[in-house]
Amino acid sequence: MSIEISLVLGAAVAAAVVLAMGPFMIPQLHKLKFGQSIREEGPQSHQAKSGTPTMGGIMIVAGITAGTLAAAGWSVELGLALFMMLGHFVIGFVDDYIKVVKKHNLGLKAREKMLGQIVMVALVAWLAELNTDIWIPFAGTIDIGAAFYVLLFFVLVGTTNAVNLTDGLDGLAAGTVTAAMLAFAAVCVITGHHNLAVFCAASAGGCLAFLKFNAHPARIFMGDTGSLALGGAVAAAGILTHTEVLLVVIGAVFVAEAMSVIIQVTSFKTTGKRVFLMSPIHHHFELKGWKETRVVHTFWMAGAVAGVCGLLLLKLG
Repeated sequence: MSIEISLVLGAAVAAAVVLAMGPFMIPQLHKLKFGQSIREEGPQSHQAKSGTPTMGGIMIVAGITAGTLAAAGWSVELGLALFMMLGHFVIGFVDDYIKVVKKHNLGLKAREKMLGQIVMVALVAWLAELNTDIWIPFAGTIDIGAAFYVLLFFVLVGTTNAVNLTDGLDGLAAGTVTAAMLAFAAVCVITGHHNLAVFCAASAGGCLAFLKFNAHPARIFMGDTGSLALGGAVAAAGILTHTEVLLVVIGAVFVAEAMSVIIQVTSFKTTGKRVFLMSPIHHHFELKGWKETRVVHTFWMAGAVAGVCGLLLLKLG
């Protein structure tokens, strides 16, 4: 089938799976009391969300996997993309399980989560046998040798954590990942990675469908089960197309979320002062008086603009 039909089919199957699972999963998670605990350090308005079912990422990952397998031909590259997503899905699932079942609100310790991510990077580096080229705007493809594996670590760990940080408001992560993966689907088509393009389209379709249940007021949260998996999917798109530099542009919202936390922590530890009212930065705008929906829709628009800018940079560079 043509690439156009494959993209539409992948996205449609992913969306259909998510939409079919939602009405079943949400009541079941309620019965199991798999509700989200809201940390007291966050905005007080979020306390009303306590008890909302979490681990909705199961629906998204199931949809993406089904859509990808239904519409893409098998390849090592596609297997690696699914591996990066599913491996981080497992880490996120364990984290959420500890939170909602074991009732330990913080889940996995930071060092435990980092260890899991380091293992993922090591496995990807070992299994992938990727060439060490990266595409740099206006300079073309450059072989950076062993430095590629250092870059691999920062891209995979950085992206998964950045998407995880973005998942703090109803629909925020799902909407921004939709925009990023639509952009990467186009990048993959342009650069000839057609199977990976289907994976990206399925990711966008799954996330878009999830918004039916996750948009404000959310009936279910994706949890770390979803946000870490989606971070792995976004990272896979950048790594496997060797457009890691472009990932910074297309994922500008995720970069801003992560940088706001780094700036806040660094400033507070060195000067005792906070730069933002609260980090990640979406909470800063909430405390400035913006309605949650306004913050989310603004960030969605920013993500869409970032995706377009990334594609323009690819064309020009």
